Amino acid sequence: MTAPVFVVEHFDADGAGRYVLDGPEGRHAVSVKRLRPGESVVLTDGAGRRAECEVVGTEGKDRLIVHMAGVSEEPPPSPRITVVQALPKGDRGELAVETMTETGVDAIVPWAASRCITQWKGDRGPKALGKWRATAREAGKQSRRARFPEVADAATSKQVAALLAKADFAAVLHESGAETLATAELPAEGEIVLVVGPEGGVSPEELALFEEAGAKAYRLGPTVLRTSTAGTAATSLLLGRSGRWS
Repeated sequence: MTAPVFVVEHFDADGAGRYVLDGPEGRHAVSVKRLRPGESVVLTDGAGRRAECEVVGTEGKDRLIVHMAGVSEEPPPSPRITVVQALPKGDRGELAVETMTETGVDAIVPWAASRCITQWKGDRGPKALGKWRATAREAGKQSRRARFPEVADAATSKQVAALLAKADFAAVLHESGAETLATAELPAEGEIVLVVGPEGGVSPEELALFEEAGAKAYRLGPTVLRTSTAGTAATSLLLGRSGRWS
């Protein structure tokens, strides 16, 4: 059985390597997972640090006692992959975040494109962003990642253009692309930024703005994917071609 992953803010074990997992994570481990002495767990801060631990016992319903042999740190991946995700309808945004996190994306930027049916206005914005971040955290745990993707604040088209201008490789998934993403020349390191448009597509004005910033339009393949799945498919392709999956 694969060892479950729990998120912690620190790794302050005592001199004997004893660590207490408490709070919501401890409650989940004790009352939901019902972990027992001798079983293995993984602790991570979601920022690259992780510890392989063995369960020693429990205290009450929300405190798991483990033995921590040591803490390791995973280096930042390179090239780093950021997906600018236009806001999809309904819960498809959370689906996109979930599958891109499981695949291995490093950062997600919600984008309020002009043709987005969904708009994060008023109180809806912070609530929706909170759901995206919670989804990234849970998907990071499920996929046993030591580094969870950053989910940025929602960006305007001008802010996306500024992000593209600083990238080592900038791409917009668009049917007008003369070249496929599968044949693009990728950097060995640095930052890759990929833009995924909304259900209505990237507008000509946005495409011109992004091309002016240095981005190029690429086709993903012969078929048209939903906005909620295109980022995951493109991330998979980039991870394989960049050597991060080798």
